[in-house]
Amino acid sequence: MKTKLFALLCALALLVSAVPAVSALEGEATRSADILSTLGLIQGNTAGEYDLDAPATRAQAAVMLVRLAGAQADAAADIWIGGYLDLPAWAADSIDYAAHQGWVTGVTPVKYNPNGQLDAGSWFASLLRMLGYSDQDGDFTLDYAAIFARRIGLSTVLFDGPMTRGDLFQSIRDALAFPYKDGSGTVLDRLLEKGLVSRATANALGLLTPELSARQIADRHLAAVFCLNSYRTQKAANAGDADAQASGFFITAGGIAVTNYHSIDGAIAASAELVTGESYPVERVLYYDAGIDIAVIQVSRTAAGHRSTSAFACLEVAPSGTGDVRVGDTVYTISNPLGLGLAVSSGVISDTARQVARYDLPCLMDTADISQGSSGGALLNAYGQVIGVTSGAYSYGNNMYLAVPIDPVLSADLSGEGWTLKEVRDIMVQYKD
Repeated sequence: MKTKLFALLCALALLVSAVPAVSALEGEATRSADILSTLGLIQGNTAGEYDLDAPATRAQAAVMLVRLAGAQADAAADIWIGGYLDLPAWAADSIDYAAHQGWVTGVTPVKYNPNGQLDAGSWFASLLRMLGYSDQDGDFTLDYAAIFARRIGLSTVLFDGPMTRGDLFQSIRDALAFPYKDGSGTVLDRLLEKGLVSRATANALGLLTPELSARQIADRHLAAVFCLNSYRTQKAANAGDADAQASGFFITAGGIAVTNYHSIDGAIAASAELVTGESYPVERVLYYDAGIDIAVIQVSRTAAGHRSTSAFACLEVAPSGTGDVRVGDTVYTISNPLGLGLAVSSGVISDTARQVARYDLPCLMDTADISQGSSGGALLNAYGQVIGVTSGAYSYGNNMYLAVPIDPVLSADLSGEGWTLKEVRDIMVQYKD
């Protein structure tokens, strides 16, 4: 952190400060299995156990894929035969149907290997295809299917290698809240529409509640936020030695993202480091306003390792200046505090229009903890919508954090060519002179 701004009698420290670390929580496999069992999507053995540590098989995955798609009846009625000679009777309909849909493939034209252990890459490739994504059309590649699933927020952890039944159930639980690519609703929405899952049961499990818990915020939206590394010299950029670390978040799947203006101030290059650990360079600045401390940037779809992505996870934007945000409302932040990696905090709105001399617009003030490095992070309402950009704090106050309202982004013209970071720096140098 190199810059501090002072407003009124309180020092207002702008929160620019390094690298995310995310790990799975214990007990997820059991929790996921219980949810899926209650919904009627899986069954335990005669003792009510799920064998969570047992290897997941390719046959089990195909059966679960068809259940998740709500296509059991279609699979039973489909007379198409895939030609595999090694299918067990209990899974034959599902495997043939999934193969007919192009979701799964055999290991040879006549061998499916139903008892072979499922690996994360093939599972997420199949799940992505079921959701409408296509490896043939370039949405993802087979070798990076699991990483792509994490990148777009389909999975809440980065699975790799052989999967257990517990891993499979956790990934299916995560997928329930994920939308189909065509925008026709979530996986759970479709199961409800087909009457294959009880709405009352789903509601009792908290799966239909519009207001999200902190855990649900993290599960569904962490992948849409990134650590922003900025470089003031070409030497620093070439060496990957960031001069400052901040935060940012995507608002479109195509890579348009929001951060604070002061997070990129003086930089000639920057990169977005995702929850997957991948780094994507910032290509252009599409909009910026130093007075309201907002910048909209275009992040490249090609990572530093020259691998491209077809999509990023992104957040829905909601206006904060329409009276919908009230004092006492629950809010969450996702940002990169102290450069230690992406983190979630919760609090309440304490002021909807805090006048601060540093800003041209009134700020939102809240009690959700942020720190240096959180600049440019997302302030979310209880529905998971972005209402502000985390920007600063009163150094000598307690729980007095500031966020810039997201509203200017909603009316900004983002269709132009924009500027490089170096061009923005040079423009602002001339402006200050």
